[in-house]
Amino acid sequence: MQDILRVAMPKGRIYKQALKLFHEAGLVVTEDFDDSRKLIVPVPELKMEFIMAKPVDVPTYVEYGVADIGIVGKDVLMEENRNVYELLDLGIARCRMSVIGLPDWQPVLNPRVASKYPNVASQYFRERGQQVEIIKLNGSIELAPLIGLADRIVDMVETGTTIKENGLAEFEKIFDITSRLVANRVSYRLKNARIQELCDILQRVIPTEGGVKR
Repeated sequence: MQDILRVAMPKGRIYKQALKLFHEAGLVVTEDFDDSRKLIVPVPELKMEFIMAKPVDVPTYVEYGVADIGIVGKDVLMEENRNVYELLDLGIARCRMSVIGLPDWQPVLNPRVASKYPNVASQYFRERGQQVEIIKLNGSIELAPLIGLADRIVDMVETGTTIKENGLAEFEKIFDITSRLVANRVSYRLKNARIQELCDILQRVIPTEGGVKR
């Protein structure tokens, strides 16, 4: 298994864009595994093995060495704070983390903030000297201010359509998000040549924010 790279690959939007990036770099995967029920998928043409994972679990698999490398959004890296090497900004799955709420919201003492990213939200407000109560939610975050559960939310924004359709406003951008290539620290040392070769190949086709290749 020394020459095989085990890749923690998130299902969904990131997977599709990562696969497109691989193809543009000449790393052709002959089958689309996104809708497959298989959890471990050999990709012999690339001397890789994909571990098909939930995006939030990717850095955990990489940190503990069951995957040599992984592709994961910056939002997950910031929230999970796992001990991995961040090697490359792949420039895909672009969006942003923002503070969102009702347009007429007025500041209150100790507001409640709902988010799927409680660590990110807590750090953001703490750094600004604002005391808030964080409420962890797993889905439909936009609902929280509409039903009075929270004063504001912290969530990812891609196009902003969902926010507008629900009568919400984006107050502040916390940080931009793209997907990153990360590596296990031991694997990066033992399989450095393979991992660095992959980085070099992908680097040539990574899109910039305007869509132009680097």
